[in-house]
Amino acid sequence: MIKDKRLFLFFIWLFVFINPGHSLAQNLDVDILKSINPRYPTSLYWRNTSNSAYYVAGAASFGTLIYGFASNNATIKRNASETFINLGASVLITQLIKVGVNRTRPADRYPDEIFVNSPTHNYSFPSGHTSLAFATATTLSMQYKKWYVTVPAYAWASSVAYSRMYLGKHYPTDVLAGAAVGIGTSLAGHWFNQKLFKQYQKPKKYD
Repeated sequence: MIKDKRLFLFFIWLFVFINPGHSLAQNLDVDILKSINPRYPTSLYWRNTSNSAYYVAGAASFGTLIYGFASNNATIKRNASETFINLGASVLITQLIKVGVNRTRPADRYPDEIFVNSPTHNYSFPSGHTSLAFATATTLSMQYKKWYVTVPAYAWASSVAYSRMYLGKHYPTDVLAGAAVGIGTSLAGHWFNQKLFKQYQKPKKYD
């Protein structure tokens, strides 16, 4: 089941990765973005939602680490290490793709159609805020496996993705790719963490 999900996510990522410059995809990208991005994207709510990607990711990683050491709980310490690995991998892979694709920000390419509250001129594809948010949501969901963690986590991550389009910072394919990168790196990081700490997860045998 997990392998099937990974394969499905890989094909989603591959599709959006190889098509960002395609004329049909580009036109659809711009049309969707224009329907979301207002002329004056000044909503404080969406600006704070966008910025929360870094705050929540930091709280999830450092908060878990501090609590793990404070309680001397081995499981929580492992969760903290997994969180750092997943989020770090998400940031690294996102930056590598950004440099490789070198996609212009929508407001720079369409200055009379896409509006921003503050200019951003670096690489657009994929969305770093979105990849970080979905990496955080996926990591928390796999660690706690409770609906009351999973549902709010992905609702928040989706809100971050929407905020990036509302603010005119990213195309829809940017945030889709960011979500795929965040989810994919977290699945891979979880698998790595399971292998790395498998000796702790095996039940102890008593004579």
